[in-house]
Amino acid sequence: MQILQRLLLGRGRSVVRRMSKMSPSQSVLRSDLLSGPDKGILVVNMSRHEGRNSLSKELVECLEDVFDTAKKDESLRTIILKSDVPKVFCAGADLKERMKMSENEVRTFVNRLRNLMMKIEETPVPVIAAINGAALGGGLEMALACDIRVASEMSKIGLVETRLAIIPGAGGTQRLTRIVGLAVAKELIFTSRVLNGKEAAAYGIVNHCVLADADGNDTAYSKALEIAREILPNGPLGVRMAKIAVGKSVEVDIATGLTMEELCYSRVVSSKDRIEGLRAFQEKRTPKYSGE
Repeated sequence: MQILQRLLLGRGRSVVRRMSKMSPSQSVLRSDLLSGPDKGILVVNMSRHEGRNSLSKELVECLEDVFDTAKKDESLRTIILKSDVPKVFCAGADLKERMKMSENEVRTFVNRLRNLMMKIEETPVPVIAAINGAALGGGLEMALACDIRVASEMSKIGLVETRLAIIPGAGGTQRLTRIVGLAVAKELIFTSRVLNGKEAAAYGIVNHCVLADADGNDTAYSKALEIAREILPNGPLGVRMAKIAVGKSVEVDIATGLTMEELCYSRVVSSKDRIEGLRAFQEKRTPKYSGE
C-alpha cells in the first residue's frame, strides 16, 4: 500500500487521524483518494467553514502534511485542490489570528506560507485548483502555485494585500508576474483589483472559466475533474518529467532550458513505459503504464 493511502487510512501521524478527533464542523481539511477509473486522483478539500478557509496555523499544517506525503507517493497521478465552503476557495490570511502575532511571529508565519506554496508547486504530479468562489490574497497565491486553475464565473480573484498596507508575501508578486507579465501584474497588485472568473481567464490567470449551473453545483470542480481524467491515461513518468521541464523553462535562459529538457527526456527514454507506449500504439490498444 502506498504512503498516501496509509496516511488517509489513519496509520501513523496523519491529517485524517488528527481530524477524526474533531466534530465535522471543526474539520479544516479532508482528503479523498478516488477509486475505480479515477484511481490516482487525490481530491484535497479545504473545509474551514468558520474562517472561510482563511490560512490559519491549523489549516496550513494540514496542507503541509498532505503535500509532504503526496510528494512521496508514486501511485498518485494528479491532485485537485478545492473547497467545501460555499462561494469560497480561500479568503487569504486569517487576520484575526494574525492580529495576535508579534512582528517576528508574522515574519515566521509568512515564511511558512511561502514554503507551503513551494511544496504545492514542487509536487511531482500536476495540481489543479478548482476555484469556486473567493480566492483572495494568500488564497490566490495558493492557486497560483498550482499547475492548472479553473474558476467559476462568479469567483472573486485578486491579490488585495496593498489594501492592508502590505504586499503579497507568499509568492504572489513572482508567480503572477510570470503568468500575466510585468505591467499587468503591477496594475493588479498596485490597485488590489478583484476580478471575476471571466476577467481572470482573459488575463490568463485561470485556464478555464465555467458557468455555475442552475442547481448550484461546483462546476469548477467538475471541470477540474475532467482535466484530471484527461491526464490519467498518460504515462505518469512522462507527465512528471514534463512538469519539471516546463516549470523550469520560465526560470532560465533557453540554452539552460533545453539542457533541462534533455535531462528530463533522458529519464523517460530508458523507461519501461516508453516501450509499453510504442507497443500499444503498434498493437492498436490502450497502454498499461506502470510509472517505471
